[in-house]
Amino acid sequence: MTRTVRKTFYLMLCCFLLLTLLSFPICADMGPKPSVRITFENMGDQLCYGTLLSATPSTGPYSAWDGNEERMDFDRLDNVGISKDLWRAFTYYEDPDGYHFLQEAIWQVNESKQLAWTYYPPDSFKILLYYPGTDQYAVSGICQKYAFDTYYTVDMAGTDMGSVDYNEELSGNSRLNAYKSYQWRQEMLSLVARIFITIAIEMGVALLFGFRGKKILLLLAVANVLTQIPLNLLLNLINFRSGSWAFIAGYIGLEFAVFAMEALYYSVALKKLASKDKPTYFYVIYAFVANAISFVTGIFVANLLPGIF
Repeated sequence: MTRTVRKTFYLMLCCFLLLTLLSFPICADMGPKPSVRITFENMGDQLCYGTLLSATPSTGPYSAWDGNEERMDFDRLDNVGISKDLWRAFTYYEDPDGYHFLQEAIWQVNESKQLAWTYYPPDSFKILLYYPGTDQYAVSGICQKYAFDTYYTVDMAGTDMGSVDYNEELSGNSRLNAYKSYQWRQEMLSLVARIFITIAIEMGVALLFGFRGKKILLLLAVANVLTQIPLNLLLNLINFRSGSWAFIAGYIGLEFAVFAMEALYYSVALKKLASKDKPTYFYVIYAFVANAISFVTGIFVANLLPGIF
């Protein structure tokens, strides 16, 4: 590594560290939270409420009933749309596996055909439905939160619901057929789209910087393929496991790493193929500008078309 390359690299590293130190503090409870989203297919319009029964007696602000109705604030529950009878219907449901109802977590699902628990959902849960018009329940087997945003679909066709009176036979786990429904196809299409868009942007910047010739453009294309594919695969994994804020943080860190690798590579390999003798910092500046433009474009497109980024 030449002296000029080292100076330029250290300058970029100092700028990045300075930006890190100047970052504003955020509250620990800010940002997106994990979620569990249930979609009900073939559900009728009969009034129906749903919840998730939790393997643990509490999660986030939600907790199971302590067994004393005298301490319950039913006026507060009524203000959030939960009547005393509705609360009792869920509270006194007995699950054979000991899963807990967490009180305020009730959704009317017959209109939206969805249940979205977006704030500290349980890691292990069952889906429980209650039909107040007929005093009937429907319950699923044990489900697990498998991603930052977990998706399940329940096919209600032919669902056989038991009576509200608990007994072991009627409270079995086979009544609701819930299956994982993460949008893998959409994620893969988004991944491919991101890679192509990023490579196209960086190749366009290369032309603006005056890079010409088949060998030079092929070298640039190969370098971008070898960096952008791992970059976007890692970002997809981060988003799947940890959510959008971790995605952004990872995007910044990984983009800087890609810039450093490309700057070093171009300063050595690309300089040998260039028809004109350009200074080393020219290739470093190109790597910085190309990655900065693709990064800013990625953030912009992410806001414009969140399904792609």
